[in-house]
Amino acid sequence: MSLRGIVAYISGTSPQPELAVTRERLLRLTPSGKADIVDGVAQRFDALAREHDVSTRLRLCHFLAQAAHETDGFRTLEEYGGASYFLRYEGRQDLGNTQAGDGIRYHGRGIFQLTGRANYRRFGKIIGIDLEAVPERAKEPDISLLVAFAYWSERAISAAADADDVAAVTKLINGGRNGLVERARYLAVAKEIWV
Repeated sequence: MSLRGIVAYISGTSPQPELAVTRERLLRLTPSGKADIVDGVAQRFDALAREHDVSTRLRLCHFLAQAAHETDGFRTLEEYGGASYFLRYEGRQDLGNTQAGDGIRYHGRGIFQLTGRANYRRFGKIIGIDLEAVPERAKEPDISLLVAFAYWSERAISAAADADDVAAVTKLINGGRNGLVERARYLAVAKEIWV
């Protein structure tokens, strides 16, 4: 580690080296990840992780395992499907989709697949960007990362991660057990990378 790295570590401005999220480590987790997404995540991850207290190995590994699953291995920041598929969100009061076209307009985007007008409004306010007016911005890597950390903090997901409970973390991220086997597989790989 360089002298600057040691000073940054001591001053608390840099994560512990074994917990740093780098492009190389993300590609070990998701070898087919798209460069722009992987680079976008790696650039700001460590600073946002400190800000949102994703500061332990378990929290980091659970966060990244969920992110890897939700983004299809960091290959997309937008839910798969087209207009006919997104119609399943149309009229969903629980998502705040109250206007015609909301199901399509506010489909899943970002690292944790932000879905529904109400969530775009809420998390846009939290991060200071009007995602309700311009929902496409939620799939920009840097904005997606801001939303993901805000979502993690708001849902108090760290407690489930601290308990190393992948099913509980999955429920808080996705609302059920969707993809639990793959999420657990990503978690196991993450634990081998971030030791």
